[in-house]
Amino acid sequence: MQDQRDKRFSSQTICKILMVANLISKEQAQDLLKKESRVKIMLLKLKTKKSDKDLSRDQQMARISFIDVILYLKIQRKDHPSKKIDEDLIYKTLAHAWKVPYKKIDPLKLELNLVTGTISKSFAAKHLLLPLMIEEGKLIVATPDPFNYEAIKDIEMVSKLKVKAVVSAKSDIEKLINEFFGFRYSISAAEDLFSTKGLDIGNLEQFVSLKSFDDLPSTDQHIVNAVNHLFSYSFDQKASDIHIEPKRDVCLIRMRIDGVLNTVYKLPKKLHNAVVSRIKTLSRLDMAEKRRPQDGRIKMEKENTEVEIRVSTIPVAFGEKVVLRIMDPDILFQDLEVLGFFKEDFERYKKLIAMPFGIVLVTGPTGSGKSTTLYSSLRMLSSPEVNITTIEDPIEMIHEEFNQIAVQSAIDVTFGSVLRNILRQDPDVIMVGEIRDLETAQAAVQAALTGHLVLSTLHTNDAVSTIFRLLDLGIPPYLIHSSLIGIVAQRLVRKICPNCAQQFEMDAKELADLGLKIKESGTIRLAHGKGCVKCRNTGYKGRTGIYEIMPYSESLKSLTTEGAGLEMLRKKAVEEGLVLLRQNGIRKMLKGQTTYQEILRVTWDQI
Repeated sequence: MQDQRDKRFSSQTICKILMVANLISKEQAQDLLKKESRVKIMLLKLKTKKSDKDLSRDQQMARISFIDVILYLKIQRKDHPSKKIDEDLIYKTLAHAWKVPYKKIDPLKLELNLVTGTISKSFAAKHLLLPLMIEEGKLIVATPDPFNYEAIKDIEMVSKLKVKAVVSAKSDIEKLINEFFGFRYSISAAEDLFSTKGLDIGNLEQFVSLKSFDDLPSTDQHIVNAVNHLFSYSFDQKASDIHIEPKRDVCLIRMRIDGVLNTVYKLPKKLHNAVVSRIKTLSRLDMAEKRRPQDGRIKMEKENTEVEIRVSTIPVAFGEKVVLRIMDPDILFQDLEVLGFFKEDFERYKKLIAMPFGIVLVTGPTGSGKSTTLYSSLRMLSSPEVNITTIEDPIEMIHEEFNQIAVQSAIDVTFGSVLRNILRQDPDVIMVGEIRDLETAQAAVQAALTGHLVLSTLHTNDAVSTIFRLLDLGIPPYLIHSSLIGIVAQRLVRKICPNCAQQFEMDAKELADLGLKIKESGTIRLAHGKGCVKCRNTGYKGRTGIYEIMPYSESLKSLTTEGAGLEMLRKKAVEEGLVLLRQNGIRKMLKGQTTYQEILRVTWDQI
């Protein structure tokens, strides 16, 4: 039986399977076999861990597979020369040849207790077996080697369940075994500690930087390890927010990924206060204060990238809820060209922020990408000749090229008071985090009238309604006319995963009935994501912006003075070239960038 397993994983067998699948040519297979020994020696030097030092050279070499060789050489696919052969594709192809189901593991859908409570970490690591779920009375176990029948039989004896093996990538299983069992150990150990008296959360050491589970020394506190895992996991999943929510019996951990909240863990309720206290320690909040909301920030470094995390706590029915907003510089500071502007909209927006003075407002609900647009605009405007000053509550991301001021209401450092004093600092461009009240609006207008470019945000549904919001705040029409130069309204839509995008046809009338009116008639060709290993079977990967860019023209100023209503202003703006949010989204839908469901979801208020 061992001979059969060895044969299935031999270099020649794997090459043959990849050739039959048209992934490599005969010449590529011969080249791989020729280079195998030399590459394995190179990988031996690169991959040998401290824990492997006690193994013989032959044992260390045996841990390096022919699949590792293929991945190291980054072989081009024969069927798609522009793409490389990756680990998922290899194991998916092998699984098909073996007639065993393949599964890309989605960590967000794993049950912590099932994964770590069925088998021990040492057994899981030795045999590379990971329990995933119970389906139709069977325990689904992921492994890169579905022919390890003895280990599978052992799991059946322990679990008292029939085991169904599915094939998954080796690196995914190794990573998840380390993460889940490490997290489980931290949680279990912390649970034991917190069941005893006298543990002082306030004495936990100051958390400085993130480490992998392999690097954590045994002296680290278990709650430190658990919180460390939450941050590492959120970075891996590219989450924008972490929600730590106390419920009656559990502590719920949820993460927002591509704008959608996903439940990640359910921790024992007794650990909730410890986790919250740990986060308060990191963000220098008052751990004794549990009755009032608090705001703080944490700065972390992982893999040579600095990440800032904004912390907000608020008392709810079953304790303190904590929300952590992850401010990733790679997301906040981007080139404006990649945010999702169409060419004509981009040219319009560049003209607005190139003006020497006036107010440009970016509007939209929370989570619509306003901060990214503002920061990316400031970075585009930044140069040694330009003095950029920002007033924020709080500072979302520190950038050394800007002079950033944090609002501190407790000592009367408000948007309005800072704006009045900031003009003595000789700024060229001023960014105001948000216009919330008349005082801030008046100060922004005065700054614009005295020769400064002011960028700010406002919570309104679209570009045209922003004018009426300013009027509601109490700004006279003549001051709006003198200072406002343009408005940008925006939303974020999820992009179709390029790896599994498929085209389909839909009748234009059916789209019109949904509220998506297009010029074409008859059958329309659209796209959607089928769901694949790259997008966790959601069909979406990443997000892009849809925009309304509205210069505040003389004709719109005249209509405002005459007291024209919202619809009349909108009609005039459209005549002058304004593309409404929904229409902008429809253009992206017709180009195959997003789906009609996404456009309906984010523009539901624009019927």
